[in-house]
Amino acid sequence: MAREHTVSTIRRQAEEYLAMRRALGFKLTTFGQKLLSFVDYLDARDMDVLTTDAAVAWAMATPRSSDEVHWSRRLMVVRIFARHLAVLEPATEVPPVDLLPHHYRRITPHLYTPCEITALLHVADALLPELRALTWRTLISLLAVTGMRTGEACRLDRADVDLHDGLLTVRDTKFGNYGKPAIMPSSASNRLSRNGFGSGSSA
Repeated sequence: MAREHTVSTIRRQAEEYLAMRRALGFKLTTFGQKLLSFVDYLDARDMDVLTTDAAVAWAMATPRSSDEVHWSRRLMVVRIFARHLAVLEPATEVPPVDLLPHHYRRITPHLYTPCEITALLHVADALLPELRALTWRTLISLLAVTGMRTGEACRLDRADVDLHDGLLTVRDTKFGNYGKPAIMPSSASNRLSRNGFGSGSSA
């Protein structure tokens, strides 16, 4: 019974850890699924301590994939949680960073130059029908001048647009913030006004 209680404690700590990070705005959809899968692995083997051997074995236990990048990302999930758990459970082993290190590096974002943005807008203007051209020109312009993410811009509704003060209300951002303001130049405000935004009605 003591062993079962210990495994249950690890599960509770994993769930509390996920809840804490989600409260900070992280969605952790895939991360959470993988972490709880690892907890299932420990539970099924009556393991009461998170060990490096168990973490590596679980990370590589993918019968349908022998992709080292996939293994590395699975192990990374356990490593991140292990760093947190080690504070609560000193017996916890944190997998070294040089184990299964074959994960992709984040691609450096491309920063569009003013000339490239102008070229994109000219291409957008040539789209048919006219509404499609206006939609793409407006979207590209908003992304360029406000710094919003694509999903944030696509979720904008008319009630989120304040043409008088040149402000946008950005909802449901990447980190869960609500009511994040974005400032629009007057040119963007004028274009949105011509396209029927900012009237206060729902799109």
